[in-house]
Amino acid sequence: MKPVTYVNTFNETQNKWTQIQVTQKAPALKKRANLRDVAKAAGVSVATVSRVLNEPDVVKKDTLEKVQKAITELRFVPSAAARAINSGRTRFVGALVPTLDNAIFARFLAALERKLSEDGLSLIVATTDSDLQVEAKKAKGLVDIGAEGLIVTGATHSDEFHELLERTMIPTIITSYYDGSNPLPTIGYDNKAVAQLALQHLIDLGHQKITVVHGPVHNNDRTLARLSGLRAANWNGELATVETEISLRGGAEAAARIVSNAVKTDAVLCLSDVVALGVLFGLQSKGVSVPKDVSLMGLDDLPSSAVAVPSLSTVHLPVSRMGERAAIALARWISFQERPESEKLEAQLIERNSAIRKSALEN
Repeated sequence: MKPVTYVNTFNETQNKWTQIQVTQKAPALKKRANLRDVAKAAGVSVATVSRVLNEPDVVKKDTLEKVQKAITELRFVPSAAARAINSGRTRFVGALVPTLDNAIFARFLAALERKLSEDGLSLIVATTDSDLQVEAKKAKGLVDIGAEGLIVTGATHSDEFHELLERTMIPTIITSYYDGSNPLPTIGYDNKAVAQLALQHLIDLGHQKITVVHGPVHNNDRTLARLSGLRAANWNGELATVETEISLRGGAEAAARIVSNAVKTDAVLCLSDVVALGVLFGLQSKGVSVPKDVSLMGLDDLPSSAVAVPSLSTVHLPVSRMGERAAIALARWISFQERPESEKLEAQLIERNSAIRKSALEN
């Protein structure tokens, strides 16, 4: 709609003031400068402007300065879509993770994004809620908008997902899981060994009746691998399991079930620190002292675990290093067609105050 104003004017014939409507011309909208505008202002071809934007090192100094001056004067902002058309590169990769609620994924993504940016790559993150069909759909969406590579969590994926990779041949790396025999490169840790490391620590402390609290096993190969590692451990103790959601609330609910169980447990091993902290709060709310009445162990080594009261014994998973290594491997695969080898990252036992010797519990 055009702007309208009203002006008072004196009509001499009628000898009175009247009000007339005046329609103003709308101000012209400023057109955003494009490659052709820059080329015209600099007196060069569009192809030369494109080279300045994408490969400035190959452009002569005087030409480079002319084009850069025109870009500054016209306030030209390169369009990512246009640059992709000219260079054939979108320069972004997609990461598919189950959730952003868990701090372990936040730490992984922060390291991944930081390292990718050093290679001039951007990151787009999609969450799957551990649903394989959702993962396949979102992976296709990322590919459709030009993702040059994918980072995925875990080794279990749908047929649709594998068909997408086969059809597009897009570089894809599996994280949070190590399996040297997987057709795709895996960069992560041995989940069986990680769980056994935590269990062995409790065994070394003399615990023989251990309750394992874990998240849902449906579509979660990391949890299944950890449980498999625990069941394969060579010891003569008793092992019980409790499944719950991976949250503080889920841990607290698991603690209530453990307390109500008539069978006494020496120690509780949680397959994630988030659940372990929930168990800690839940036990404390029931009047159960950690570690005086029962030892408690987690797995992840979240920052909050070190400042809990008592501080949480756990296994450190190298998720930041995993993000960095995955970023380096994917960037080289994309830029130089160097398909990476699978890489196993070592976990580390972190001994704190929530787990003590069983003899100390009995005193």
